[in-house]
Amino acid sequence: MGYDGAGGLREPVDRTVQQLLRRAVVDHALAERRREFPPALNVGVPGVRSRQFEITPPLDHAVRTDIVEAMLRPAVEKGVVPLLWLTRRGDTAPHDVDGAWSAAVHAAGGELGLALGLVIVTRRSWHDPRTGVCRTWKRIRVR
Repeated sequence: MGYDGAGGLREPVDRTVQQLLRRAVVDHALAERRREFPPALNVGVPGVRSRQFEITPPLDHAVRTDIVEAMLRPAVEKGVVPLLWLTRRGDTAPHDVDGAWSAAVHAAGGELGLALGLVIVTRRSWHDPRTGVCRTWKRIRVR
């Protein structure tokens, strides 16, 4: 399946999950043209329907957890567990924002009774900060 119960991606990653995350990278690369931009939390299904929260610091852990839970709740009430991804600039090297939002996703999952994970998406890659599973491209193209 490629996804473990602890909320992280494992190899081999499910083909559908890979396609959705690749779509998140493509969408981010096409949509974000600014050189400097704030990170954003995304909840939903890439390329289908998603909600975005542009992050403006400082936000403490409790507020981040409340934001994640509020963004998830409408889907969870319908019996759907959407993907969560954080778009930001840079590469797969860890950023402080990755850990802060990953912890908030984990806490919100605990409150909702779900094992959730967060995937970091940049213009050329996606990666799971909990497991290190990633995919990168030199130049991402729309198929």
